[in-house]
Amino acid sequence: MAARTPSRPVGTVTRGTTNPNRLRRMDRWIAASHGPALRRADAPLAVDLGYGAAPWTAVELLNRLRTAAPAVEVVGIEIDPARVAAARPYAREGLVFRHGGFEVPTDRPPQLIRAANVLRQYDEEQVAAVWERLRARLAPEGLLVEGTCDEIGRRHVWVALGPEGPRTVTFATRLGSLDRPSDLAERLPKALIHRNVPGEPVHAFLRDFDRAWAAAAPYASYGARQRWIRTVRDLSADWPVTDRAGRWRQGEVTVAWAALAPRG
Repeated sequence: MAARTPSRPVGTVTRGTTNPNRLRRMDRWIAASHGPALRRADAPLAVDLGYGAAPWTAVELLNRLRTAAPAVEVVGIEIDPARVAAARPYAREGLVFRHGGFEVPTDRPPQLIRAANVLRQYDEEQVAAVWERLRARLAPEGLLVEGTCDEIGRRHVWVALGPEGPRTVTFATRLGSLDRPSDLAERLPKALIHRNVPGEPVHAFLRDFDRAWAAAAPYASYGARQRWIRTVRDLSADWPVTDRAGRWRQGEVTVAWAALAPRG
């Protein structure tokens, strides 16, 4: 797979923190929601952008996506040349590692770009430009998934964007570790994390989420999953939840981006 050679990678080096299985919730959602588009592509390509100091997330992405689209190939892209050199021994059929950044140096437009824990260190004002640059690299049915999670992947929030712009926000958690839904606020992606203040939609959403969680307390006797499902069902009366109970059972809820988008 030949690559375009950029004059200089775009972006800055991240901390590189990574752990095995850290992105399992995001990967599981991508395989379920984007699998049909990957299968429709003639030569589906996925990018793990900014995989970090170790290649685990790229290796896992290939394995998980191939359960949904056996022909998919993955390119791990890192802006730090030393990380690329360290990852290359893990390359195999369908998986390569390449030096680069937000210019996404691949030989064809990818059907998927996953950028997890990459924009955390950037300013909020920089996010829109990065999103635009990455969206411009997508194939026509492509998807950009950008978000943040904790160190072991128990709590995760991501935005899904098509070539036209942002579509949805997904909140995902290990239910047994959750005290209340607003615990996920600390993992909001950069576009939203500073907007969790009164007067902003995401703040109102998390407030209503906590209220619905409290009202569903009687369901806790049936387990955290049943309490979460009831909570999301009640929440969907006032917020545009776009997924259904099959995803809620996984500790997820997806909401239309327009309902949570920052004001001003």
